[in-house]
Amino acid sequence: MTQSLAPAARPTAGPGRARRILRAVAVVSCVPYLALKAAWVSGSHVGIPEGSSLLDDRLTMAVINGLSILLDSAVIVLALVLTRPWGLRVPAWLLAFPVWVATGLLAPVMAGFPAQLVVRAFGGGGASSAGREAFLDEWVFAVVYTGFIAQGLALGGLFVLYARDRWGHLWRGRVWDLPVGAVGPAHRALAVAAAVLALLPLTLHALWACGVSAGLGEGRAADRGGEFYVLEALYVLFLLAAVTGAVLLAFRRGRALPVSVPLSLVWVGSGAVACWGGWLSLASLGGPADLADRATPLMNLAYAGQMLVGLLVAAIGVYHVAERSSGTARRAA
Repeated sequence: MTQSLAPAARPTAGPGRARRILRAVAVVSCVPYLALKAAWVSGSHVGIPEGSSLLDDRLTMAVINGLSILLDSAVIVLALVLTRPWGLRVPAWLLAFPVWVATGLLAPVMAGFPAQLVVRAFGGGGASSAGREAFLDEWVFAVVYTGFIAQGLALGGLFVLYARDRWGHLWRGRVWDLPVGAVGPAHRALAVAAAVLALLPLTLHALWACGVSAGLGEGRAADRGGEFYVLEALYVLFLLAAVTGAVLLAFRRGRALPVSVPLSLVWVGSGAVACWGGWLSLASLGGPADLADRATPLMNLAYAGQMLVGLLVAAIGVYHVAERSSGTARRAA
C-alpha cells in the first residue's frame, strides 16, 4: 500500500506560508495543556479545587496525565511530519493511524464545547455544571478546550493539504465511479455488522440524550444537565455518521455523491466513536472510589459497542483505500 501511494507524493522545498501558520498554531495551542498536565504529574494542584475526586487516587491521576501528555505531544510531531518534505516519505499507515486517533479525540470536543457554551448561555447547564465546578476550576475547561479546538482546526487543515498532495487521487470522482472490487461482499458484511452492533450504543445514547436515566450510575444521573445531553446527542450523531459512511461505501448508495463525502463520514465518524469509546472504557477500569459514580454495565456496553463499531467502519475505509490505490497502481503500470 505504501509503495503504491508513493508516486503521488510531490516533494517540495518547504512549507508555504499557510502551512507554517497552521503549524505554529498547532504547536502553540499544545503548550497550555502540556504545562497543566506536567504540573499535575509533578504534584501541583493548580486548577483542582479541594475535595475534587481527582485527588482521591494520586497514582491513577499520574498515569492518566502522563498518557495525556504523550497523546498531546503527538500533535506537535504530526504538525512537523505534515509540513516537512521528509514527511512525504513516512509510511502511509504510520501517519494515518495517529491522525485518525487525533481526529477521533478532537472532533467531539470541537463540536461539543461550543454547543455546551451555547446551552449554558441560555441557562441550560443544569446540574452537570454545578457538579463540574467541584471537579476542576472553571478556567481549566476554557483553557484546555480552547486549545483542543485550535489544535483540531490547525491539524485538520494541515492534514487536508498534505493528503491532497499525496493521496488526492484516492477520493476523486463520484460513488458510481468506484470499481466493483471496492464494494465487494467483505465490505458489505462489515457494514452490516457495524450497523447491527451500533444499535445498542445508539439506542442507549439516544435515550440518555432524551433524559432517560435507565442504565446510568446514580452519580451520573444526578449530575445530568444540558451539557450532558449535548455530549450524548453528539455520540448519536457520530455513530450515525460512521454507519452512514460505511453503508454508502459498501453498498454504493448516494451514487451521485463525491467519494470524499462517504470517506469523510467514515474517517471522522469511526475515529470519534472508536477513540472515545476506547478512552471511556479505559477510564472506567479504574473507577472512582464512590460506587455511585462508577460506570454501570450498560454504560460499559455502550462504550465497548461504539468502539467496535468504529473499528469495523475504519476497516471498511482502509480496505477501500487499499483497493483503490492498488487499482491506480495497476493502471499506471
